[in-house]
Amino acid sequence: MSVPLSILDLAPIIAGGTAGDALHRTLDLARHAEQAGYARYWVAEHHFTPGVASSQPALLLGQIAAVTSRIRLGSGAVQTGHQTPLSIVEQFGLLDALYPGRFDLGLGRSGQRAKEAVKELATPPPPAEERVVDGLLIPKPFSFAPILASARSALFGKLLHLPGSQPPDFTEVLDQIEALLTGPVTDDDGNEARAVPGEGADLQIWLLGSSGGESAQVAGARGLPFAANYHVAPAKVLEAVEAYRAAFRPSATLAQPHIMVSADVVVAPDDATAREIAEPFGLWVHSIRTGAGAIPFPSPHQSAAHAWTPQQRDLVADRLATQFVGSPQTVATQLRTLQRVTGADELLVTTMTYDHTDRVRSFELLAKEWHG
Repeated sequence: MSVPLSILDLAPIIAGGTAGDALHRTLDLARHAEQAGYARYWVAEHHFTPGVASSQPALLLGQIAAVTSRIRLGSGAVQTGHQTPLSIVEQFGLLDALYPGRFDLGLGRSGQRAKEAVKELATPPPPAEERVVDGLLIPKPFSFAPILASARSALFGKLLHLPGSQPPDFTEVLDQIEALLTGPVTDDDGNEARAVPGEGADLQIWLLGSSGGESAQVAGARGLPFAANYHVAPAKVLEAVEAYRAAFRPSATLAQPHIMVSADVVVAPDDATAREIAEPFGLWVHSIRTGAGAIPFPSPHQSAAHAWTPQQRDLVADRLATQFVGSPQTVATQLRTLQRVTGADELLVTTMTYDHTDRVRSFELLAKEWHG
């Protein structure tokens, strides 16, 4: 029996397109996803990226909820270092008040990661080699520390944070979110504060992580479901799920660990067509890996015209090698390997194509094959 299959959408802007185009395509894709039987539809939070329109998950999820009726909706993930716990609870409390019982509050700590990058650069981890674990490729790791420690990222931080503010510890953020959801919050003098809307909201909290670090460990220790990123950080996916399971303690939410693992996929009627559709992905990943931010997703013509150097190829090799591309049968087999090796209880797939019709068809073909 196949595990549930869900979608992560970045609302990609294509070359020559606009953010408005991208957001309308997201609404259309969400409707198709619901009809195809996907369990969840999550949207990302990315800032200052010319090729991604999903910068405000709660706002976008409200629009998606209005054009769907059953599929669970969520954030993959709200970046907790960029706003207060109260604002997060109020936003998702408002969504739950309007569309009760449909939302996953996925939380990430990217806002906190920037201040750790300098330490990573000073003491880089020992090099690791590519390996294959029971049929699943685990590539050499890629470090985002130089990008996170760059002057460009510092500018972004200034624009994302109030003057003089510092991202709080992740555990402190979670404490406040959980307290506001259960409410009221009180001080030593007995004064009360309530999140309205928000208190009592029927939200499922998820933590997302790309390594075996704080997110995985905190999710396990608090008995929360955990989403591990094979599509962003394929080298560390096994480390992430193992750390989560090792730290897991039963809670009122979960009696045992619950893991969702993500993957990049492109599906077409046959392997050759899928490879052709997926070709621009490498150029798009390269823009991210160089620290320039995701460019609008290239057209096949732009991709074909690009003259790759060996250094550029090496920069994106791990993401290309771990993207599942092919016919429905090919990709379903690869996803089942990912599920088996990681022990995932659910899978989360994301697809980038230049043509919206190709993207919708990719998800529909995969769902039909996956659900039999």
